Amino acid sequence: MTQKPMTQKPTTGNTARLDHVVLWVRDPIEAAGFYEKAVGLETVRLADFSVGEAPFPSVRVNEETILDLMPLAMAERMTMLPGAAEASGHPVNHVCLSLPADDFDALRSRLEEQSVPMTELSHGSFGARGPARRSFYFRDPDGNVFEARHYG
Repeated sequence: MTQKPMTQKPTTGNTARLDHVVLWVRDPIEAAGFYEKAVGLETVRLADFSVGEAPFPSVRVNEETILDLMPLAMAERMTMLPGAAEASGHPVNHVCLSLPADDFDALRSRLEEQSVPMTELSHGSFGARGPARRSFYFRDPDGNVFEARHYG
């Protein structure tokens, strides 16, 4: 069965967007260092977290999306919904970062420099904007799996 390519819709005020993803990490400062040095993401509230003024740091994916680096020790305090504490800390399959080709290549180089294990490149895997030209997977120090891809 052939899938027709998806077309990207223009962003409007009424379009849903991904605001943040919460990742459970053992050491938020170490995790922030990994995302800054190996992945190339800017840290957010790291200094505030370091001095106890923020409950967790984050890293910025783009102007609209961040990854929150939640201390795993806080899982038991997740009481916003009945049963939330029991579900806290369970991993997702993976998070995918879509990058321009140059940034994709720079990410792969930084991960190699940091000796982060990666999969081989794959081609044509399907995502939000259709088949990707190239993609690969890697893990952060806490075992969260990421896919990096570029479309054009």
